[in-house]
Amino acid sequence: MQLLFKFNFILFSSFSILLSTDCAPPEAAGTRKEVSVEMTPKGGVPETTPAAPILVGAERTDAYLGQLRGRKVGLIVNQTSTVNETHLVDYLVSQNIAIQKIFAPEHGFRGTADAGQQIENGADPKTGLPIISLYGKNKKPTKSQLAGIDLVIFDIQDVGARFYTYISTMHYVMEACAEQEIDFWVLDRPNPNGHYVAGPVLDPAYRSFVGMHPVPVVHGMTVGEYAQMINGEKWLTNGIQCSLSVITCENYTHDRPYELPIKPSPNLPNQSSIYLYPSLCFLEGTTASAGRGTNRQFQIYGHPDYPGGDAEFTPVSMPGAKYPKHENKICYGYDLSGEPLSELRDRKLDLNYLIDFYRFFPDKKYFFLKNNFIDKLAGTDALRKDIIAGKSATEIEDSWKPGVEAFKKVRERYLLYR
Repeated sequence: MQLLFKFNFILFSSFSILLSTDCAPPEAAGTRKEVSVEMTPKGGVPETTPAAPILVGAERTDAYLGQLRGRKVGLIVNQTSTVNETHLVDYLVSQNIAIQKIFAPEHGFRGTADAGQQIENGADPKTGLPIISLYGKNKKPTKSQLAGIDLVIFDIQDVGARFYTYISTMHYVMEACAEQEIDFWVLDRPNPNGHYVAGPVLDPAYRSFVGMHPVPVVHGMTVGEYAQMINGEKWLTNGIQCSLSVITCENYTHDRPYELPIKPSPNLPNQSSIYLYPSLCFLEGTTASAGRGTNRQFQIYGHPDYPGGDAEFTPVSMPGAKYPKHENKICYGYDLSGEPLSELRDRKLDLNYLIDFYRFFPDKKYFFLKNNFIDKLAGTDALRKDIIAGKSATEIEDSWKPGVEAFKKVRERYLLYR
């Protein structure tokens, strides 16, 4: 039987029972809006066998479909937003749900655009529904774009890294919904990197779209849990809170491995890249290539002037990676694509890739990009300065520990899967 996690709200299911609010964030009386969350037991293990398949929130249609009747719905979705093998948009249309608009994040509605590419407004060729881009200058839906909508649903697969921008999109939509008094729902999905927490906690001075909140690089939360933290910690402008509901996954815990059935973005093509992404994305702030323009994105890295390594590759322009770094030049470096998935998962965030590459790079003054983009990725300038100072990975990781431990105590209040 599913349990219902409740912060003073209406029951989501007649089969649910109330859970005490001992993991709710402390709030002054009367400051929180109603927040409903259907969840697994607080102990974290649903009343099924460990081998039971994981059901993502979107697949648990009995938990939410009836609540959509008579509502005017906006959707924040991309290619990962599926109910089994059917796109959520197509499924809800088939169920005669009144979808008003589709809001598209980075990489677009179908997930084929380059990182950072401007996404244009348009219409979905299959359904004719209007598509509003939430990337580029228009990161937050306007009042007119939300006109006629009384519920917005977020259903996008995340990978658990602070600089993966879907959680930033979620922040802005939550804020817009709070301002317009529109309900906000998350159809939750497992975090493939949800089994650990690591990295420097973001310094607000380095806040950007690739890092908006004071959390470590790897936060160890699903998007549903993360939405609760955004709301509960009052990170929205002026501390406002949206009316938030989370349709949880079934049979998922943070320790259970989860292999994504659909690649979450063009340059994360497989599970190896997803496990390596928190470590190798730091190279995006350097002159090194992290494999964009190859078929081993975030599994191979190198540079034309690197003096060693065990692999070579040549980045070329391709869909999802136009004008990649060192285009059409042979790069020398390392290939991690053949390593066992279990080892990559257990390795977690590993700074040695970045530190060792810097150590042997011939012209260090050109290693970090002039715009210091790595500071935005790290959420601090300390990582760059520590590497230049010659500190080891262990020394740097030890410096993160106080911030990580403090964050874990806050995170504990918002966990839905133990």
